[in-house]
Amino acid sequence: MQKGITHYKVGEFFDVFLLIKSVSKSVASNGKPFLSLVLQDQSGDVDAKLWDCSPEDEEIYVPQAIIKVTGEMTNFRGKQQLKLKSIRPATDMDGVRISDFIESAPLSQDVMMEKITQYIFEMKNPNIQRLTRQLLKKYKDDFLVFPAAVKNHHEFVSGLAFHVVSMLDLAKGLAALYPTLDTDLLYAGIILHDLGKVIELSGPVAANYTLEGKLLGHISIMVNEIGMMAKELGIEGEEVIVLQHLVLSHHSKAEWGSPKPPLIKEAEILHMIDNFDAKMNMMDRALEKVEPGEFTEKLFALENRSLYKPLFQEKSLVGK
Repeated sequence: MQKGITHYKVGEFFDVFLLIKSVSKSVASNGKPFLSLVLQDQSGDVDAKLWDCSPEDEEIYVPQAIIKVTGEMTNFRGKQQLKLKSIRPATDMDGVRISDFIESAPLSQDVMMEKITQYIFEMKNPNIQRLTRQLLKKYKDDFLVFPAAVKNHHEFVSGLAFHVVSMLDLAKGLAALYPTLDTDLLYAGIILHDLGKVIELSGPVAANYTLEGKLLGHISIMVNEIGMMAKELGIEGEEVIVLQHLVLSHHSKAEWGSPKPPLIKEAEILHMIDNFDAKMNMMDRALEKVEPGEFTEKLFALENRSLYKPLFQEKSLVGK
């Protein structure tokens, strides 16, 4: 089995097929254009530069294109980067498919949908239950395959649904400790808080931001969707406004994208669970790439920290 690209060490040479996740064009200090590439396989993604690119290169090397590359793994400012020696587009003769390079959630779509449906079934407030069920039904197909983000956390196929399932299970555990929490409201907020990403993002593979995503963002999109669905279902009352507030405030601060801070207990818990699950996913994925006794690359989304993987944990995990 071919080693994943993120598991290559600095100084190792590679000769692999990869999928282009994203591309941006820049101009070097010598005035010549180059492409900044993010390349991926099922192990994750890594940066690369294609120097002195031609107009033909710009047409060939685009998102979702499969390429064959050789070169050496290097380190640039604390982060892995591929130093390309050769690059070419894949052909039919190579026998590779996009699905060979796409990471997916560890749970099946059926299992995740079954778990989420059970949480909705447990809701006792009819207005909250109907709103949640109908909005999920409206976007179910995309919800089950979209990533939760373009980068940083759960940025893989079905990442959005997996993120929601993990958050729901966390919420259930917290609700057992804090019985004053309104689980109807909390579960609904978790299921709906990122649902606007099916409009904000372009799709499950090589995701980028749509026009709506750039100009409105998933928070504004979802607040509007809740309002429209409530009108369609003839639902009026405080539940609609409170549910909109949970979505509106789940990033907690204006500088993080929320126009309002959490002003309801369940909104605060929603933000904390969202942040907790996202950070755990980021840390786990980064630590998978290093051996015990090593540090990860700097993680921008975690204040540029490099995490350490303790040596003693290798022994304690044996047999688990």
